[in-house]
Amino acid sequence: MFRQFKEDIKSVFDRDPAARSWFEVVLNYPGLHAILFHRLTHRLWGWNLKTLARWLSQFARWLTGIEIHPGATIGRRFFIDHGMGVVIGETAVIGDDVTVYQGVTLGGTSWEEGKRHPTLEDGVIVGAGAKVLGPFTVGKNSRIGSNAVVTKEVPPAATVVGVPGRIVKQNGEKVLPFSEQQKDIAKKMGFDAYGVADMPDVTAQAIKALLEHQHAQDERMERMCKALQMLDKDFKEQDLHELNDDDFASIGCNDK
Repeated sequence: MFRQFKEDIKSVFDRDPAARSWFEVVLNYPGLHAILFHRLTHRLWGWNLKTLARWLSQFARWLTGIEIHPGATIGRRFFIDHGMGVVIGETAVIGDDVTVYQGVTLGGTSWEEGKRHPTLEDGVIVGAGAKVLGPFTVGKNSRIGSNAVVTKEVPPAATVVGVPGRIVKQNGEKVLPFSEQQKDIAKKMGFDAYGVADMPDVTAQAIKALLEHQHAQDERMERMCKALQMLDKDFKEQDLHELNDDDFASIGCNDK
């Protein structure tokens, strides 16, 4: 028990450069307080002292702003940074060396008994405000971006962002949502396709939808021209105007 306590404190120093002394960490870190309370309440839960365990967990919630159900299983060196608003459900399972930030929810999507909450494998990091909902597994060393909403399995070493959550990196390689032709059009329009992967936003997603629509229109026009050529040998297809930087100079798309 004392060894685990020392590990929990050391995990704060390993992942928070603001920590200066053991006394400061023990006195001022609500994430650490919540974990220590959970270590106790989880044992009481296992001893079938469930009412007492729930009461102590509610007291810890009032004290720290962090709600961890006594039934949740938490591994070694778990670190909650800041912590306010964190909610961890009854059947959640958290591995070793996991980090979560404020506002994170490890919740369920069903009222049925049994496994309802996610499993976070070793080394997972969950950003502030993220919601991980359902009885699936987030693979080892994966990262969940801030404010993401994840409802499906996440493979190991993946990065998930957005609403709904989508994988944008796996094993250090970017997973691109655009075709090569779409990226060429986006580049001419002054739009960075990588922006959707690195910083998801509604505007970027809307532009992506417009690019997909334009690509579909281009393919349809090409098929129509081929059909007209078959019907009329005198029909001549006119090349479309090529986009260049001057076309967008007046609207500031290429401003540095």
